[in-house]
Amino acid sequence: MAVATAAYPQMTDEQRAITEMVRQFVDNEILPVAEEFDHEDKFPEAIVEQMKELGLFGVTIPEEYGGMGLDLTTYAMIVEELSRGWISISGVVNTHFIGSYLLIKFGTDEQRDHFLPRMATGEIRAAFSLSEPEVGSDVQGIKSTAKRADDGAWELNGQKMWVTNGLGSGVVFVLMKSDPKADPPYRGMTCFITEKEPWVEKNEGDYAGLEIPPKIKKMGYKGVESTELVYDGYRCPPDRILGAEEAGLGQGFKQMMDALEVGRVNVAARGVGIAQRALELALRYAQERKAFGKPIAEHQAIQFKLADMATKVEAARLMTMKAARMKDAGQRSDLEAGMAKLLASETGKEVVEECFRIHGGYGYSKEYEIERLYRDAPLLLIGEGTSEIQRMVIGKKVLQRNRI
Repeated sequence: MAVATAAYPQMTDEQRAITEMVRQFVDNEILPVAEEFDHEDKFPEAIVEQMKELGLFGVTIPEEYGGMGLDLTTYAMIVEELSRGWISISGVVNTHFIGSYLLIKFGTDEQRDHFLPRMATGEIRAAFSLSEPEVGSDVQGIKSTAKRADDGAWELNGQKMWVTNGLGSGVVFVLMKSDPKADPPYRGMTCFITEKEPWVEKNEGDYAGLEIPPKIKKMGYKGVESTELVYDGYRCPPDRILGAEEAGLGQGFKQMMDALEVGRVNVAARGVGIAQRALELALRYAQERKAFGKPIAEHQAIQFKLADMATKVEAARLMTMKAARMKDAGQRSDLEAGMAKLLASETGKEVVEECFRIHGGYGYSKEYEIERLYRDAPLLLIGEGTSEIQRMVIGKKVLQRNRI
């Protein structure tokens, strides 16, 4: 139910076919059960299995590794459709996508050969970890450490926080402080590829030293788990430094920030998706609900709300697509990705709230879908950098591009 733009096609035939396939999947398989999984906070295993069959875990992974080899723009379109159904589903693929991006861009041939074919099929899923209990936006303040042992391996110690897919993943890309004396601090950070047993809370054997405490209980974003990770003497071989020691030691901060640039496009697409669904629900309810003798859609106050909602959704979608297309073209899109993430996440929150208002008292009832969206939308204001952080990034980049 997007605003009609048939005269100005923004999709290739391939993109249109893929998004229509995903939309049908969402309508038939996700929307009918999302409320049940949300209320029970249950991992949607059956849906994830179907996503594997559709190839959605390998969308951006090159064909030589068994993936589709599609670009970021197409991926963003897919994420919008998945988020329209339930943002927890898009969360299952989000961290996986960032992990594959890190491997494709910075990994060694051996690392890509080892992980990407299994990631493309969804046999193993990826997570990535920056935040810690005392560190969120200030990534340079991380305290988790990596120290080289006498046998050449690296010993990882520390506590990580807010890891999506932290329990169910088979591999976690984790940022550690490998040189505590580095100045500035970001030069002493390294990204380690840490393998683990999926769905095992306390790892043993080759993966001993990694424990996953019970999942964090959240207001929304149910179904997909968010966890802590406790590294306590976890041993990581040198060849599991992202890019290996020669190219990857001390480069973790730069690698992760690069990945967050595409991650912000991903979050922007999620914001567009949830806003689109809220608009659809509002349009339907406004035409069904009657007040003062006519459908509330015929009242100007409601029409103004719908007009603003539709305009914001379309603006957020266009900005998200611009950021994705710039990245696909090889251009630096840190400014545009930040703008897209800021606008789309705020749009998601605003449009969902307006839909909630249009529903009146019924919006407060768990019998209506908007109640779930109202709990889910705030997540996007925080993930991949808060709105305040986005404004800091945007302000600095605007000044850099317009020096006098």
